[in-house]
Amino acid sequence: MSFFLGLVIGITVGLALIVGFVRSENSRSKRRSQLATTVAAFARMTVEDSRKLLSPEYYPSWVVFSQQQKLTWLNLHLTKIWPYVNEAASELIKTNVEPVLEQYRPVILSSLKFSKFTLGTIAPQFTGVRIIEDGGGGITMELEMNWDGNPSIVLDIKTRLGVALPVQVKDIGFTGVFRLMFKPLVDEFPCFGAICYSLRQKKKMDFTLKVIGGDIKAIPGLSDAIEGTIRDAVEDSITWPVRKIVPILPGDYSDLELKPVGVLEVKLVQAKELTNKDIIGKSDPFAVLYIRPLRDRMKTSKIIGNQLNPVWNEHFEFIVEDVSTQNLVVKIYDDEGLQAAELIGCAQMRLSELEPGKVKDVWMKLVKDLEIQRDNKNRGQVHLEFLYCPYGMKDEVTNPFDSNFSMTSLERVLKSSADGKQAAENGTELKQRKREVIVRGVLSVTVISADDLPPADLMGKADPYVVLTMKKTVAKNQTRVVNESLNPVWNQTFDFVIEDGLHDMLIVEVWDHDTFGKDYMGRCILTLTRVIMDGQHKGSFPLDGAKSGKLNLELKWTPQPVYRDS
Repeated sequence: MSFFLGLVIGITVGLALIVGFVRSENSRSKRRSQLATTVAAFARMTVEDSRKLLSPEYYPSWVVFSQQQKLTWLNLHLTKIWPYVNEAASELIKTNVEPVLEQYRPVILSSLKFSKFTLGTIAPQFTGVRIIEDGGGGITMELEMNWDGNPSIVLDIKTRLGVALPVQVKDIGFTGVFRLMFKPLVDEFPCFGAICYSLRQKKKMDFTLKVIGGDIKAIPGLSDAIEGTIRDAVEDSITWPVRKIVPILPGDYSDLELKPVGVLEVKLVQAKELTNKDIIGKSDPFAVLYIRPLRDRMKTSKIIGNQLNPVWNEHFEFIVEDVSTQNLVVKIYDDEGLQAAELIGCAQMRLSELEPGKVKDVWMKLVKDLEIQRDNKNRGQVHLEFLYCPYGMKDEVTNPFDSNFSMTSLERVLKSSADGKQAAENGTELKQRKREVIVRGVLSVTVISADDLPPADLMGKADPYVVLTMKKTVAKNQTRVVNESLNPVWNQTFDFVIEDGLHDMLIVEVWDHDTFGKDYMGRCILTLTRVIMDGQHKGSFPLDGAKSGKLNLELKWTPQPVYRDS
C-alpha cells in the first residue's frame, strides 16, 4: 500500500515539477521576446523620440544629439594660454593683413598701415565643432567662434591732401565659422600632409572707427572708405573658398590651392512689384550682383528711372571657385543720386542647385536680409537666368555666350590658329569680343492657347488676342481675336528674323478687344537663351500683371550663319 502511495506522490510531484519548469521556460521566453522588441524599438528611436522621453535638464554629459559638439574644455584652456596666443598671433596677423589693406587702399588715402595691433585680453569662445570626412582623402573640422573682444588696433592713415590721422578700430564683435582641413591623410606621423584654414562663414562682423583726438566725420567718406577696405581685405584674404595652406610634411600641395572651376553666366531679366522707396514718384532701381563681395568682382546694372517693374535684359559673367558652397547674390537698390542708395531687397541662388550646361530660369522673392529669414513683407521679385559652364566639361556643355558658339566646326578650327596668339597677348580684347557675340537666326513662335484668363467685361468673359513684340527691333505680330472666351485657342505661328538673339527679348502681351478700344490683361517676357541652346522650347508661362492666366507657347530656333572678319 505504501508502495503505491509513494508511486502516486512521486508521479504527482514529478508532473508538477515538469509543468512548473515548462511554465517557467515559457515565461522566460516571453520576457526575452518582449526585451528583444523593446531593444528593437530603442534602435528605431529618433532624436525627437529621445527628447520626448527625457527633458534637456536631465541629459547626462555624454549625451549628444547632433554632429556639433560643445567645446567647454577648449575654451577653458584657451583662456589660460590666451596671453601667449595674443603675443604670437598679433604680429603674425599684422604682417599678413597689412599688404592686403594696402592692396585695397581707397583712392582718397596715400598710405594705410598699422601703428599698433594687439588682440586684447579677452579670448574668443568656441561654441561648437563639427567633423566632416571626405571619403578618405582628408578630414575637415569646422569651429564656430564668437568674439566680443577688446583689441588695441590703431591704423596710421595719410590722405592725398597730406593729412595724417591715427584711426582706432574698436568695439569689435565677430561671429563666424572657421574651417580647418587636414589633407591629405598619410601613414606618416602626424597622419596628414598639410593644414588648410579659412573663414568658412562670416555671420557677423561689427566694429567702429574713431579718430584719436578728433572726429572721423570731419573728412566726408573717410569712414566708409576705411570700413569697406577692412571688409574687402577680410573677404579676399581668408574667407572661403580662399584658404591658407600650411605644409606639415614635405610635398606638393598645389592641388589644395584655390582654382577657378567654371564660369557662371547670369542674365538679369527684370523685376516686378518692387517696394516704392520714394515719396514723390517711383523708385529708380538698379541691381548689384556678385559671388564674392569684392569691389572688382561685383557687377552693377543700369538704372531704370521711375519704375517698379523694371526690365534690364543685361548679361554678366562670374568666375566660380567652389560650386558646393558659393551663392550668386543679387541686391536691388533705389538710386538716390548723390546720397547713398537704399536697399529694396535681396535674394541668392545656391550654385549647387544649378545643373551644368542647363539654363535655369527663376523668379526669386526679395527679402530684407539673407541671414535672417523673418521677413514676410512683399518687397517684389527678380527674374534671373543662370547657366553654369564647368571648365572640365567644355566639350559637353554648349555655352551660347561663347564667342565661338555661332561658328561652324570648320570656322572654329581655322580661327583657333589665327586667334590663339592674339588671345594670349591681349586678353582684354578677347573678353570684349566675347561680350559682342552675335547670334542670328529665325525665331518661330507658336501661340497655342491661354488658360484661366481673368474676366474683362461685365458678363465675366473676354475677347482676347495676343501681341508679340521683339524688344530690340520692335518687330510686331498679332493673333486673331477669340470672342467670349477665358480659355482661348489660337494655334498661330509667327516668324521673327533675329539679328542679336542673346541680347533680344520676346514680349508677349494679352489684350481684350473692345468696341471702343482695348484693355490690357497681362504679359510675359521671354529671353531667347534656352531656345537658342536647345533649338526648341515649349512651356506654359504665367501672365504678369494679371490675377490669373497662363499662355501656352512653343518656340523654335533656326540659326543663320555668321561671317566674321579674319
